[in-house]
Amino acid sequence: MCTGGCAKCLGGTLIPLAVFGFLANVLLFFPGGKVIDDNVNLSDEVWFFGGILGSGVLMIFPALVFLGLRNNDCCGCCGNESCGKRCAMFTSTIFAAIGFLGAGYSFIISAISINKGPKCFTVNGTWAYPFHNGDYLGDKALWSKCREPADVVPWNLSLFSILLVIGIIQMLLCAIQVINGLLGTLCGDCQCCGCCGGNGAV
Repeated sequence: MCTGGCAKCLGGTLIPLAVFGFLANVLLFFPGGKVIDDNVNLSDEVWFFGGILGSGVLMIFPALVFLGLRNNDCCGCCGNESCGKRCAMFTSTIFAAIGFLGAGYSFIISAISINKGPKCFTVNGTWAYPFHNGDYLGDKALWSKCREPADVVPWNLSLFSILLVIGIIQMLLCAIQVINGLLGTLCGDCQCCGCCGGNGAV
């Protein structure tokens, strides 16, 4: 596949993943699907905006850049018909690196939150983190330590797990584009500069 076509495919995949990550983070503000009285009682990791910022906003820009590479004009730059495309592909590696960092941020926040467990109103009558080192993951009976909000444990676990998986996929796709972008920088694109007689580099 041409490097430009590959980048477009990657960009088209990153867009829905960014939207899903954004929505998952928004839903975390409503533990158990309910509005809580005091936002201070939300888990700290919700406020780090891993899905909104990391897997969401920071991923949109690389995705749009990847989508635009296919139609990037690459003719007549410095007397080299493939120069423009090569420069564009090199730029895409920078945006891919930014996307990788954003997805990595979301992944780390999600992993920390899953291990830590949600903040909830405990059987002791206080808002706290009743779980330790992910102990609740292997023992569902421990979930009863959280009295409110209802179903907060499966709610947080499910949404942060979704963000974790999205972050992994996004990091993989951005890493692929780094390699693809470097190949495009060195070799050009096989359909580059068709307007110049079809002599673009392969």
